[in-house]
Amino acid sequence: MRQFFLLLLVCFGVAVQANEQAAVAMPDSYSADAAAAVLNSGGNAVDAAVTAGFVLAVTLPEAGNIGGGGFMLIRQDGKTDFVDYREKAPLRAHKDMYLDEQGNVVTEKPLYGILASGVPGSVMGMWEAHQKYGSKPWQELLAPAIRLAEQGFLPHEKLVRYTQNYVKKVKEARHGRNFDQYFAGMQSDKLFKQPELAATLKRIASEGPKDFYQGKTAQLLVDFMRQRGGLINMQDMAKYQAVWRQPISADWQGYQVLSAPPPSSGGLVLVQMLKMQAVLAEQFKGLGHNSAQYIHLLAELAKLGFADRAEYMGDPDFYQVPIAPLLADAYIAKRAKQVNPAAISVTEEVKPGLKESEDTTHYSVVDKWGNAVSTTTTINLSFGSGVVVEGAGFLLNNEMDDFSAKPGVPNFFGAVGKEANEIAPQKRMLSSMTPTILLKGDKVEMVTGSPGGTTIISSVFQSILNRVLYDMSAQQLVDAPRVHHQLLPKDVIRHHTGLSDEVQAKLTSMGYSLNNQRFGDLQVISRNSSGVLEAASETSGRGKSIVF
Repeated sequence: MRQFFLLLLVCFGVAVQANEQAAVAMPDSYSADAAAAVLNSGGNAVDAAVTAGFVLAVTLPEAGNIGGGGFMLIRQDGKTDFVDYREKAPLRAHKDMYLDEQGNVVTEKPLYGILASGVPGSVMGMWEAHQKYGSKPWQELLAPAIRLAEQGFLPHEKLVRYTQNYVKKVKEARHGRNFDQYFAGMQSDKLFKQPELAATLKRIASEGPKDFYQGKTAQLLVDFMRQRGGLINMQDMAKYQAVWRQPISADWQGYQVLSAPPPSSGGLVLVQMLKMQAVLAEQFKGLGHNSAQYIHLLAELAKLGFADRAEYMGDPDFYQVPIAPLLADAYIAKRAKQVNPAAISVTEEVKPGLKESEDTTHYSVVDKWGNAVSTTTTINLSFGSGVVVEGAGFLLNNEMDDFSAKPGVPNFFGAVGKEANEIAPQKRMLSSMTPTILLKGDKVEMVTGSPGGTTIISSVFQSILNRVLYDMSAQQLVDAPRVHHQLLPKDVIRHHTGLSDEVQAKLTSMGYSLNNQRFGDLQVISRNSSGVLEAASETSGRGKSIVF
């Protein structure tokens, strides 16, 4: 009863002093409640993360998934681990598959319909994390998702609005999408049931990944692909494996920063920007939060990080990403000297330094033993490819757009890439997902992450600066207006509402073009100066955070 009472008392970013605190920060209420229930019943952070992942496949269809992939950063029993369950290109994929006869990119193909999807990794990733670190039975962890799919849930009004808008787009330009056949009837005052998805989840609960990659669910997916002219076959499914990788790790301002390694660019660019900030600490000293000079310096750091991203980053199983050279102190110091504190650096002159999407979802968990999980997972754009596997009830990703369809040609998010990220069979596409944990000593101080395509890196970077440089509470730091720059488009700063007129005028006078367009949805757990956990979800979203 006492636990239940505390749970009721502490929601939406409020902190509680307790001997053994736990916390969740989730993108919707269903995943938050389910993850909290797992922790309250003795489960650990990975158990809660697995439950949340499957619940989100039901209640957050625009980004939660079993038809996509992601990354999970785990801190358990004093050790750090990282499981990469990013999607892979099918065996029949090739580097020119999205080019027309003139060699131009056909932009619709990697975004919509049957050719947009990589081989899904989410089920295998959750299974691997559970097998290595979970403590509760697999079937028990999937039960909440099965119940919500079978018995239904009341959709949030924002979800209904997103769904209705997407249904209109599908009807106007179908591009091979069948989304409306499954989601057109969603209403906020009516239980939304997904019987095909429920049956799929039951098979996964009973048989684990064997069903999804070799059994009935795999056959449903492959038959659907064959009927529609897709590429994924049974060999693709059977060959899929999640990979355990060494997380990015670096010291910064007295903290140890742990983040995502390649095939994510997120951890590398994040740590590069943090380390450059430390080199330039005197220039940051005394700057007001979101002052024009502060935002200019953030843009300068981003230019350098995104230049390296385009040149050097891709799937490390196919391309030797120079991680150590990119993070070397001497290299960081050299790059930091290229920051122009007084004016905008010329975009065309910002080069790689070495010699030679948006609807993602993120969630954070800390258990009562101090273990932590930071998970970012995605099907790329809202509702992925817009294609539901008939008979299995789940949406497929459109992650093939995250490859470089042609060197130097921007993808949907405006990010460019070169040969390091060109399409190849069985290759994982580059990502910007940045699940991150901050340690002080051996204690988890912060768990952070966000959706948002390339803006993810900016959201995570600024969440850390808000916490460490500006001593913001969890709720303050997730709600503080953020800015984003990524080298290209040239001199464009995207920003949240909330920048003062004076700041905007100053940035414009410097030569920046401003784009007021919200991005990201931070889900953060942070320890305050008294050692008390706080958890927060952005007020603008439909997330829920709980400390108990």
